[in-house]
Amino acid sequence: MPENLLAIDNGTQSVRALLFDPKGTLLAKQRVPIVPYYSTAPGLAEQKPEVFWNAVCEACQGLWKQGVDKSGIAGVALTTQRSTVLNVDEQGNPLRPAIHWLDQRRTEGLPPVSGFWGAAFKVAGATETVAYLQAEAEANWIRTHEPEIWKSTYKYLLLSGYLTFMLTGRFVDSVGCQVGYIPFDYKSQKWAAKSDWKWQAIPMDPALLPDLIPQGQSLGEISEKAGQETGIPKGLPLIAAAADKACEVLGAGALEPNVACLSYGTTATINTTHEKYIEVIPLIPPYPAAEPGEYNFEIQIYRGYWMVNWFKQEFGQREEQMAAELGVEPESLFDDLVKTVPPGSQGLVLQPYWSPGLRNPGPEARGAIIGFGDVHTRAHIYRAILEGLAYALREGKERTEKRSGVPITELRVAGGGSQSAAAMQLTADVFGIPASKPHIYEASGLGAAMDAAVGAGIHPDFASAVKEMTHLGETYSPDESAHAVYEELYNDIYLKMYAKLQPFYKKMRLINQKG
Repeated sequence: MPENLLAIDNGTQSVRALLFDPKGTLLAKQRVPIVPYYSTAPGLAEQKPEVFWNAVCEACQGLWKQGVDKSGIAGVALTTQRSTVLNVDEQGNPLRPAIHWLDQRRTEGLPPVSGFWGAAFKVAGATETVAYLQAEAEANWIRTHEPEIWKSTYKYLLLSGYLTFMLTGRFVDSVGCQVGYIPFDYKSQKWAAKSDWKWQAIPMDPALLPDLIPQGQSLGEISEKAGQETGIPKGLPLIAAAADKACEVLGAGALEPNVACLSYGTTATINTTHEKYIEVIPLIPPYPAAEPGEYNFEIQIYRGYWMVNWFKQEFGQREEQMAAELGVEPESLFDDLVKTVPPGSQGLVLQPYWSPGLRNPGPEARGAIIGFGDVHTRAHIYRAILEGLAYALREGKERTEKRSGVPITELRVAGGGSQSAAAMQLTADVFGIPASKPHIYEASGLGAAMDAAVGAGIHPDFASAVKEMTHLGETYSPDESAHAVYEELYNDIYLKMYAKLQPFYKKMRLINQKG
């Protein structure tokens, strides 16, 4: 009886085809790097949709070349980057390039939400937040600046919906993938009711949106065309999974609300899984979890570990060159760089808001590094980046605990940054609680495979899937002396930085708008 699971993970930097067994063991893997996006003007980020699909096909074909037995596969699941959108015609052909989630275009001057909702937002002090959301919505930009494209659109899809169509020929998508500027009701986890303010904020015909299927249920079967192009056997069920962050949380085994999953990826996040809908930050909803009917409380640091890559690109040529000469991974040399600096970076403190947010911390936010002295080197800056990200995520932990009433007692750390032993130890030291890695790096792919395992009947429920398929990797315990240093810097300096600097950020924003 087939019992292995094929997970397709379309991330920001690559597409991976991953084969897992029912115990969560990674049996085979094929990774295909992709160029995340191209830009035709400052702030724009787009990609040709065929880049994503071709990479899916290449990754799957790469598995078969490794000798993977197709007859042993019970089901397929798909997880993708969030908030990348496409407009397609009735045959599913893209009408324009995909707008990438890192795109920064905005549509100013849109009619504000009015009536009851407009008055309610005014009372709640949320008018600016809603206006920001309207300006950020890709659908509003396309409708305003490319009206012919919008008029010709048959379906408006997230990348997950587009790849699902390419695999099955059906315009459907998983409930768990709905993260973006779309009229989705995050509480009921379905398209918003007619009276919901989101239809005013992002006007569109509901018929443009795909049908939604709960996580763990079949989205359809692999079509003949998709089978020919990917090599996946025709007729295999494609089982609804969730967006990459949600799958990462599940793959890390963070099913209980006291266990937080930190994602050290392009966007750094802290997530916990809950049965109850609570907005940790007002108007910022919890997203669908990889388990149906549950929620991920998420605090995110936009362009979080992007800052680490920025540092390496701008200041890390020495380590990159040495690594090539020595035949070792550059990460080990950057870990050595961190270890040359004591905890607290000798008073250098970083606030990691390189890109603003909605209400965390706010649209005016900027990054800052304070406390420079003549002792500081590039190694101090690198360590301060890692510490600043950990501070910001610890603040997210405390916000989540306050709103949910559930103390967070364990950490799971996934994403590229989890490969750094220095970053893992530093995280445990800042939080003051143990930080563990999942047993494999491919946590989001594993989470998708777990959805497939439940949907295919390999495991009866998600609790069983977590028990059987997730295992702890290396665990880092906090160093008490380091934690004492971080406790003082976090409470006395970091938590007070934003309030002190916010007036300057607002003034800078006004100056930039004039320019």
